[in-house]
Formats: sequence, C-alpha cells, structure tokens
Amino acid sequence: MTPTSTAEATAWDLIIIGAGPTGLATAIEAEKLGISTLIIEKGCLVNSIYNYPTSMVFFTTSERLEIGDIPMTAASAKPTRLEAMAYYRKVAQHYKLNVHQYERVDRILPATAGFTVHATHASGRSARYSTRKLVIATGYYDLPNRLGAPGEEQPHVHHYFKEAHPFAGSRVVVIGGKNSAADAALELFRHGAQVTLVYRRPQLSPSVKYWVRPDIENRIKAGEIAARLGYQVLEIEPEAVRIARAAEDGSAAPETELLPADFVFALIGYHPDFDFLEAAGVRFHPDNQRPICDPKSFESNVPGLYLAGVVVGGRQTGEIFIENGRFHGQVIAAHLHQQLKAKG
Repeated sequence: MTPTSTAEATAWDLIIIGAGPTGLATAIEAEKLGISTLIIEKGCLVNSIYNYPTSMVFFTTSERLEIGDIPMTAASAKPTRLEAMAYYRKVAQHYKLNVHQYERVDRILPATAGFTVHATHASGRSARYSTRKLVIATGYYDLPNRLGAPGEEQPHVHHYFKEAHPFAGSRVVVIGGKNSAADAALELFRHGAQVTLVYRRPQLSPSVKYWVRPDIENRIKAGEIAARLGYQVLEIEPEAVRIARAAEDGSAAPETELLPADFVFALIGYHPDFDFLEAAGVRFHPDNQRPICDPKSFESNVPGLYLAGVVVGGRQTGEIFIENGRFHGQVIAAHLHQQLKAKG
C-alpha cells in the first residue's frame, strides 16, 4: 500500500509517533506486511539515546537491542551510546523508513476513516496527515520527575546529566539513588567535583547495575563521595540544598542540614507524557496511570490507536526497556494487518 496525497492532508495506513527503537521496530514490521507507514519524531532519530549521558554504556548486550533482524556490533559485550546511535541510524537507512524528524505532533483528532494528525516542524511549518491507524511510541525520557521542592526551577538545577567536565572543581549535589544518579555521581567524582549523593531511602535502589553498585558503595565507604541516604530534600537554595532525615511516614524530620552546592542534579526518574495520551482519548488505570490497552494487541481504549514501548507501563517505567519493547512492533503489525485486510 502506498500513501496518497490530497489538498488537505497526506494519507497513510499507519502513523507512528516516536522514532525510538520501538517506533522503528514497529515501522519495520508494518512495512514488511505492506502497510504504508510514516514516523513523526519531534527530535532526531532515537532522540532519547542521543540525550543520554555522553559516556553511557548500556546495561544489556548488543543482541538484545537489535531490531529488524539486523545484527548489532560493538567493541565490547555492552554497546555504548555512540554505537547504539550508529546502529539504529543504519537500520533506518537500510529499510528506507519514512521518518519526519523535528516535527512535533500538536493534535490527534478522530476522522471518518481513522485519525487526522496535526504537526509543526521546528521551522514553524505546519503539516496535516490522515491515517487509518496510529501508534504512540513516545517513550518517557523527555519528562523528568520533579522533586516538588522550592527552588527546583533555578538555573543551576538540572534534571539531566550529559557529561562531567564542566563541573570539575565544583560542589555538586546529586539527588537520587538509581542508575542515573549513581552513574552521574561516579563520573562527577572522577572529573574532580566534590560530590554529595542524597537519596530518600536508607539504601541505594536494588536496580543499580551490578558492576556500578560496588564502585559507588566503595566510593561512599572511603568518603570520596559523601552520601546522605534516608534524607529528603526540603529546599534548593542558590548555593545550597537543605535536607532532613526522612521520617518513616514519608514526612521530613524537623532537624535540617545545609549542603553547599554550586550545581544540583535531580535525577529521580522520568515519566511518559500523560497529558498527550489523555488528549488523544487514552484512559488510565487510576492506581498507576497505566494506559488502558489490550495486552494481546496493544490497542488502547481508542479504536485504531495503539501504544508501544515504555508508555504501556504508565508510572511503572522500570518494566519495559528496549529489550522487550522492541517486540511490541511485531504484535501491533500483525493485528494491524488483520484489521486492514478485513476492511479492504
């Protein structure tokens, strides 16, 4: 099937929002079945991976990141961010995927035969597309979780960590106790920053990578990285972070401590764009904000609108990764093929 053009919009069988690994995998499987597909991405190809820390190494091995039956090669067992970007770029080129980069979807409206998608390019140019089916595979890395503490919006407070060099010789407070925070604390320490790690629980998260845990724990034990485990952030001041030991009921204890800080990294996780999903008509389970969708097809409560990748997990972002989200595309494409074939 090939896309058709009208005076009003370009029509497709399927539009996928999000050009991450899951979105690319879904497009590949759809195209294999003759389903004309367009991917719309507000950033660059695999935009989340591009925005990962510069020196990041994946937790998993290469073969578990592969899509489209194309092998991924890496210099060591676990690929780097650069190797992953090169791989997904080559896969998209190999399959000649139709990807519109730097185009943000503004609205999704129901139409007689599917959906109308309104988008705006980074240049300001507007676009409108017609599609029979729709997949939202937008991930979660674009929206960081917030502390909710006063002072969080100051310019020296960051919710992403890219690299350590600019912070050498500075006093840095890293907030969080999972992989992002542990990795950032270690890299900052090794580049000459004075690092204090603050986490609301008495121990680091069990999810910290097995080769990182002994490293961060030994640095804390040696006093090379200061740690305040079991502490809650009360306020971020211009040159300090005010904390207090977290009470068992989650409230802050009255005695506070002031940590000097030239820079603050609040690395406490990320979440899907629930507002975007809700605007498209998707409903959620109230307890965990997990979108309502059929686990056998990933079709949401909106007929013809599918969810793929980490957005399926709602707030439970630790359940779905590239390793298992990449298979969502096979399931969705097969269901789409049946639906489109039945309708002719």
